Amino acid sequence: MQTNIHPTAIIDPTAVIGSGVSIGAYSIVGADVELGDGCEIASHVVLSGPTKLGKNNRIYQFASIGQDTPDKKYQGEQTTLVIGHNNVIREGVTIHRGTVQDRGETTIGSDNLIMAYAHIGHDSVVGNHTILVNNVGLAGHVIVKDWAILSGYSLVHQHCTIGEHAFLGMGAAIGKDVPAYVMVAGNPAEAKTINAEGLRRRGFSREDISLINKAYKTVYRRGLTLQEAVQALTELREQSPVIQPWIDSLQTSSRGIVR
Repeated sequence: MQTNIHPTAIIDPTAVIGSGVSIGAYSIVGADVELGDGCEIASHVVLSGPTKLGKNNRIYQFASIGQDTPDKKYQGEQTTLVIGHNNVIREGVTIHRGTVQDRGETTIGSDNLIMAYAHIGHDSVVGNHTILVNNVGLAGHVIVKDWAILSGYSLVHQHCTIGEHAFLGMGAAIGKDVPAYVMVAGNPAEAKTINAEGLRRRGFSREDISLINKAYKTVYRRGLTLQEAVQALTELREQSPVIQPWIDSLQTSSRGIVR
């Protein structure tokens, strides 16, 4: 594969550029940036390091990837950003590196679509196959798990977790954890139902979707404490392993769940 770097691009001597990489006009690849094979960097992109991108990522114009965080605790320490493979990062996206007070690393998985002007704050962890729609804002220390979809203008408070296959409605304001499979909306966000359509599209069986819906009613309709709900879900798990992410969401929550 042939590497194609526009003559107006600025590449730091310490940057590592894989094979088949394309870098557009006026883009800047800073010190300690690594681009995996097949990455496509459009014009006017700024990549700051230490940042490592895997293979076949596509970054559109005016994105700022790997910049220092504005968190006041940050004092210029060596922190990192690690991005997996096959991600699409659209126009104007900003992703900051970590802080030594937490993980020291912001981590993005693979096969994600991060749409225009979304922001991913320091020390956040985004899994695989997620969609962050235009103008989504993740504060620092946020976790977004696999297959979650965050609709446009949704905002996530620091230290919140968005569970697997969860769905955030447009403009949702998240101040607590969103369990796996749950659809939330509003400001402040409230649980509405399960993400049934998303589950169908991903090949979940009718029986498993029904069981996930039963778990939702157990958590949200029976008036149980979280401890009681975990016990009830543990019994449901005997019918299918799809209940385990529900249990994990409740047991690992540090902020409480969206109700």
